[in-house]
Amino acid sequence: MNMDNDWSGCKKILCIRADNMGDLLMSSPAIRALKETFGAIITVLTSSMATGIAKSIPEIDTVITYDLPWVKTSDSILSEKFFDVVNHIKEQNFDAAVIFSVYSQNPLPAAMLAFLAGIPLRLSYCRENPYELLTDWIPDKEPLSIIKHQVQRDCNLVEAIGAKIRNDKLQLSYSEKKWISAAEKLGNKGININEPWLILHAGVSEQKRQYPANLWIETAKNIRKKTGYQVLLTGGSSEKSLTDYLQQNIGAQSFSVAGEFDLEEFIALIKKAPLIVSVNTGTIHIAAAVNTPVIVLYALSNPQHFPWKAAGKVLPFDVPHELESKNEIIRYVNQKYFKEPVGMVHPDKVTDAIGEILNGNIETIPALPDILHARQKEPLNN
Repeated sequence: MNMDNDWSGCKKILCIRADNMGDLLMSSPAIRALKETFGAIITVLTSSMATGIAKSIPEIDTVITYDLPWVKTSDSILSEKFFDVVNHIKEQNFDAAVIFSVYSQNPLPAAMLAFLAGIPLRLSYCRENPYELLTDWIPDKEPLSIIKHQVQRDCNLVEAIGAKIRNDKLQLSYSEKKWISAAEKLGNKGININEPWLILHAGVSEQKRQYPANLWIETAKNIRKKTGYQVLLTGGSSEKSLTDYLQQNIGAQSFSVAGEFDLEEFIALIKKAPLIVSVNTGTIHIAAAVNTPVIVLYALSNPQHFPWKAAGKVLPFDVPHELESKNEIIRYVNQKYFKEPVGMVHPDKVTDAIGEILNGNIETIPALPDILHARQKEPLNN
């Protein structure tokens, strides 16, 4: 492990976090620490899936958007464009690069990108010796001996080169004008914002993290019956067919509003909501950042991604066997920590949790699943 380099003079830092919106948001406290400690201008290299949220993260000064070939995206990558982004980064004359990653990812492709771009200091976790690709590296002990929340993992990474964590909360900025425009759109949909309403967010990028549509419908009907709240079905434009289907089957006082809002309006909408019920996707991290209670229907895939320091409840369920990851690191975690099935979350359990929160019985969500805490106390060879 080489950590002898002096980062104190780094005034232009490239942070590479080329994943989804929620991933970048979870890296933001570490990015904030870099900016505050070194007085640096922060540029983030991220994907087309996350570039929108970057504009609402106060610590980020500029954004480079590029879908890297080792990150899952909907578009194919041309090799010629890879060299274009290398040259673009080289032109910026960065002093240093920090590569943020999930423990199941190999950081070396991103390290090679920074190396080719001539960035003199390059920091990351790595499971194998990176030699010249990284100037500063931390041997990655996750998940073989420990698992941390993603926020903690990223903060510990930058602490290794002297960054001070003064505030590890997620934070997002938005204009109050965006709530006014969002509220107008709600009114045009027939939603009375002066009467109680809450959000159900069913859409997710991976099939393995989906909560079944028939259970969403039953949950929403229970909400209407037990609380009388209006139900807003949110999502992106690509999820409109799903929210339309759910609304048609839920019936009165449910509203399909997928694709109606830009991202800043969506942040404002979540801020104003009394409660969000969502699958494990970027929405839950937005809720954490704006201090809105959240109930997460959480497929047990990556246990690092509970909403960070959020109020609410996590209700886990199993990933269907046929959709389980082929990534050997993820398979290791599944076999060690999630060997015993937990089953599917029944809608009654969801509505009971909703009732508790609306009645003011709100708890802080733990950083990691309880099952993980219990197993981490056991010998590693168990």
